[in-house]
Amino acid sequence: MPTIGEHLARIRRQSTLTQEQLAERAGVSVETIRKLESGARASARMATLHALARALDVSTTALLGDTSQAAARREPDHRPLSLAEIRRTLTPARGLVGTVATAPDGPPPTLDAVRRRLTNADAAYHRGDYAAALAGMPGLLDDARHAADASADPARRRAHATLAQARYLATELLIQLRAGDLAYAAVVSALDAAEAAGDPVLGASTVKGSSWLLLRQGRLSDAERVAVSSADAIEPRLRQAEPAELAVWGWLLLAAAAAAARDNRPDDATTLLDAAAAAAARLADRPVNGGHLTILGGFRTARVDMMRVEAAAVAGDPVRVLQLADRVPVGETVATSWQRHRLDVAWAYAERRQYADATGVLLDLRDRAPAWLRHQRYARDIVQQISDGRRRAMSAELSELAALVGCTP
Repeated sequence: MPTIGEHLARIRRQSTLTQEQLAERAGVSVETIRKLESGARASARMATLHALARALDVSTTALLGDTSQAAARREPDHRPLSLAEIRRTLTPARGLVGTVATAPDGPPPTLDAVRRRLTNADAAYHRGDYAAALAGMPGLLDDARHAADASADPARRRAHATLAQARYLATELLIQLRAGDLAYAAVVSALDAAEAAGDPVLGASTVKGSSWLLLRQGRLSDAERVAVSSADAIEPRLRQAEPAELAVWGWLLLAAAAAAARDNRPDDATTLLDAAAAAAARLADRPVNGGHLTILGGFRTARVDMMRVEAAAVAGDPVRVLQLADRVPVGETVATSWQRHRLDVAWAYAERRQYADATGVLLDLRDRAPAWLRHQRYARDIVQQISDGRRRAMSAELSELAALVGCTP
């Protein structure tokens, strides 16, 4: 899909206007037009686009395009446009005559084709390529819904499971992009699809996203309650449980522990983590059903140890964070979990005024996952702490980190 800048450049050239002439006619700075057309900016305020559309004598809609890069870069004023397409599919317009939705063209896609796209989007998300994940997500959600609506037995349950997974992936992506309202719509619809699929493991794994969202919203009791109640509902027999059952149960216990730790109940958090550790030990190296993508992947003893580190950070104990972090091996869980864990380590170093060590951890994360790091408020706070505590002038590397995460030098 062309970007706003590509649409703008094409229409401007067809009108025979130069960038300077368009800027004067629209009352918009020529620098804004240059940045949009060159791709240095991927979005703009709606008022700016409206002014450009008036000057070019076209509809504002004609200028709209792919703004996923704007969301990934956290550009100012990106949100209304960069999330418009995914908002359309998750919360379709509704009037007195019902939902105003565009009917899908042609026959429904094959379920295998939808699952291939889902696997690609899942991989993009977990490597931190939020622009690619967001660009393809609206179409993926539309196609998954179309395939589920058109499915009949015996494929119906698998089609709804695929739809649930696509909506859950959208939930995780939107949480990272700090679009809580849309994330809630996505996770509720994911739960509905999981119920239609008749897959209790998938449904319970979706609750993991719901608990995470509630935690981000400061609803600590609700986050813990929904995770614990779901864990109780599917509690497996450790000796007989399938790997997917153990993994989802463990993830729910970790979610509950995260909420308990933040609710200043460290003993309850420890109890939950000990139970999760038992599930991880039983799981050992047994593979988790790949049909659940990375929703369940990465639950291992190392992930429980990471949550113990996180609980220590929440309790404000940097010494214990560094002690516990020594037990966590590299590469034993999904990348995003490891990256979040390393932020706790950076925080502990910063708290102990070991600013060089903290900066080193952050630089490694910048090299590994710059798009992910850009969206982490935690990283922004740590960089700000290092910046405020330093005695010397800010180094070039720290200045680059500050620019990346958007903190004030």
